[in-house]
Parts: sequence; structure tokens; C-alpha cells
Amino acid sequence: MAEISTVARPYAKAAFEYARDHDALPAWSEWLEALGRVVADREMQKVLSHPKLTSAQKVELLIEIADITVDKPARQFLDMLGEKGRLSVLRSISQQFETFRAEYEQRIDVTIVSAFELETEQQDKLGAALKKRLNREISITTQVDQTLLGGVILRAGDTVIDGSVRGRLNRLHEALSA
Repeated sequence: MAEISTVARPYAKAAFEYARDHDALPAWSEWLEALGRVVADREMQKVLSHPKLTSAQKVELLIEIADITVDKPARQFLDMLGEKGRLSVLRSISQQFETFRAEYEQRIDVTIVSAFELETEQQDKLGAALKKRLNREISITTQVDQTLLGGVILRAGDTVIDGSVRGRLNRLHEALSA
């Protein structure tokens, strides 16, 4: 079977384009995320593959468990996923939808891992530098990893900048071992 992300991509793109064109990005993000959480459950995966349930029953069940309200176009989207047997990839659809949305809104989530808790001023300074370098709105999440010894590791999308002491020591070790 094709990889889940490959299967989910056209659905995520179609959902994103519809939501963008109808000024409904926040609503679609919200219910896709809620449904993605529900289908990630192992027991729900079993329910979705149950042969005696119709696709409409599966969609109804998902909506009820996620405790969401969907409009007519969203319901049609879900019904189509059900008919195609693609409800189980809703989590991947949601993730890819958010990637399309972040690109469209020119924003990126950045994770800063440091050896010690960063002060607000330090976070703001790093955020400003990243905003300038990446030319995007920045949303920062911080983590503490005392094994870094010092410095920081920045993760923005698929870009990783390792400015940690541990990373420098590892690179020095590799250079001396070569």
C-alpha cells in the first residue's frame, strides 16, 4: 500500500484550497485536528476497518466522538473520504493541511532546545533573528536539555541549527577521528 502521507496529500491539498478560498482556514484546521486525534487511537482504527459499518456510519461516529460540528462542505469532504476508505488517514491529512496553511500564512513553528531555561529577552532576541532570516512569522516553543552543556539547538521545519556545546564537541570528535 502507498505511504500514508502520499495517500493523504491530495486530500489535504484539496481541503486547504477549499478552506483558503472560502475564508474557512481556522474552522477546517480545528475540526481536522480533532478528527486526526480521534483516528490516531488504535481502537478507533479497528472501528474504521469494521466491515459491517457503512462509511456514513463511520463518519457519524467520528464526528460524534470528536465532539465537533461540521458544515455541509466539510461533511461532503468526510463522506467522500469514507466512501474511498480514507478516514484512517485523517491525522496525516490534518498535519499536511497545517503545513499548507503555515506556508500560506508565512509562519513557522520553531523549537529552541537549550541547556538552561531561556529568559524572555533571550527568546525574543532569537525569535527576531529567526524571523529576519526565515522571513516568516515565528512561534517559539522552548525545551530544556541539560545534556547540551551550553548553547542552543534550533529546529524550524526541516532546518536544524546546532549551536550547542555537545554538538561542537561531537563535531570535533568526528574531525579528530577521521
